Amino acid sequence: MADVTVAEYWDAQAATFDEEPDHGLTDATVRQAWADLLLPRIPAAATVADLGCGTGSLAVLLGQARHRVRGVDLAPRMVEAARAKADTAGVRADFVVGDAAAPPWAPGSFDVVLGRHVLWAMPHPEAALREWLRLLRPDGLLLLVEGRWSTGGGLTAAETEELVRRHRSAVDVERLDDPVLWGGAISDERYLLISRG
Repeated sequence: MADVTVAEYWDAQAATFDEEPDHGLTDATVRQAWADLLLPRIPAAATVADLGCGTGSLAVLLGQARHRVRGVDLAPRMVEAARAKADTAGVRADFVVGDAAAPPWAPGSFDVVLGRHVLWAMPHPEAALREWLRLLRPDGLLLLVEGRWSTGGGLTAAETEELVRRHRSAVDVERLDDPVLWGGAISDERYLLISRG
């Protein structure tokens, strides 16, 4: 699928993307569950790269916790929505249109690289992962929320762990099967991979 086709697909999803509880984080209980999952793992006043940021829900969540967030997404309408969401929330965040597989930032410029449901969609996941790790400072933290979806798409936890272990030895995986995170029960595999340099 050509990049323009991918961008057009996600542009078409932008208007309704936040209707999913885990996308928009508009439900206070779901939002708190994501805050409880992510915020304790992130060092204070961290610089965070949000790759495939979508409509910016996680970026805003982190920005409200005083982290400095920069997001990138291939779909211009997603980026527009993220900017509007940050403005409404009074959060300073920088969002750019670009390819999450090759983020437009300097090596070693982030404390944390965050991707939610992004690695599985990369045409070349290992090449994208190398680029993401390049963004991190030596002791930087990689947080990947991924899954193997009921549709058959995605990456299993074992597959993602194997990809990351080719580059880093410190890797932990936590199952994300709590319905509160998703706004309802799930039947597929969802997880958080945590890797600190």
